[in-house]
Amino acid sequence: MMAKPGPRNLITDVEGILVGHAEDSDVRSGTTVILAEKPALAAVAVAGGAPGTRETDLLAAGTLVDSVDAIVLSGGSSFGLAAADGVAACLKAEGRGFGLIDLPSVPKAPIVPAAILYDLANGGNKDWGDTSPYAGLGRKAFAAAAATFEQGRTGAGHGAAAGTHLGGTGSASIVTGDGFTVGALAAVNCYGSVFMPGTDAFWAWPYEIDGEFGGARPPADFTMDAEDWGAAKVNPGLGQNTTIACIATDAALTPGEAQRVARMALSGFSRAIRPVFAPFDGDAVFVLSTGARPLPSPAPGALARIGELAAATLARAIAKGVYSSRQ
Repeated sequence: MMAKPGPRNLITDVEGILVGHAEDSDVRSGTTVILAEKPALAAVAVAGGAPGTRETDLLAAGTLVDSVDAIVLSGGSSFGLAAADGVAACLKAEGRGFGLIDLPSVPKAPIVPAAILYDLANGGNKDWGDTSPYAGLGRKAFAAAAATFEQGRTGAGHGAAAGTHLGGTGSASIVTGDGFTVGALAAVNCYGSVFMPGTDAFWAWPYEIDGEFGGARPPADFTMDAEDWGAAKVNPGLGQNTTIACIATDAALTPGEAQRVARMALSGFSRAIRPVFAPFDGDAVFVLSTGARPLPSPAPGALARIGELAAATLARAIAKGVYSSRQ
């Protein structure tokens, strides 16, 4: 049986994963929350030269905490990291988090890693005084978390640009013949182009399933020019780009295995964007494992499958985010 997208073709096809978006149209920015209904094992891989992140150090192997309660992706550059504060506050109110000391008077500490993209120069009103909107956006996105959600100019990708085109938020999923599910979500604000030069075909077109991002294909006589990137940003500013993403799977992974999947998933960026991982990109990908399905033996071969599916599904999510923003 061939692998195929899940019923929603969204990251939420992984049972136990919900997604919420919130936007501020005046600011032209937004936030996305990927919520694990139960703590999920997590890892991260950062490849861009200008990252902005929170709590990624604790996802390294050998640290005290293996699991997280949510992942936050946000616009707003460094201001956007405050969205995780809003999400953490909501989780605390529900009694969720890591408890080192089990006493009624000691609150648990929600674990909410985050990554941001730069949308401060997109023309929105950033004159918010001494209080940014992002903690509030985090709360709104948390409250909106559900199994279905919009794609395109939503959430973290609300004010994004993909090269010289509109960026956006996209998601995709794949279910294997033996029942494993892998999902991806990406907020696309890249320096590089997602389109092949002179065409409407996405670089990710070989991974498209059932016309999910328009079905455009390069012409038969298309020839590759190593120095022609297509519709990339002409004058990138330092830190003014970034694609941030999250992979989720029901495969039960160890911290080291999740880290390997994250590193393999990075190739999904390079399948969908050209160039990528530039000095002014903050590209990063998180991985969540709900642990519902044990990896079959031998584990290395099964892990390679999950990593490759993560990369291909992420490439599709990137293209879907930009395609949905153009509709």
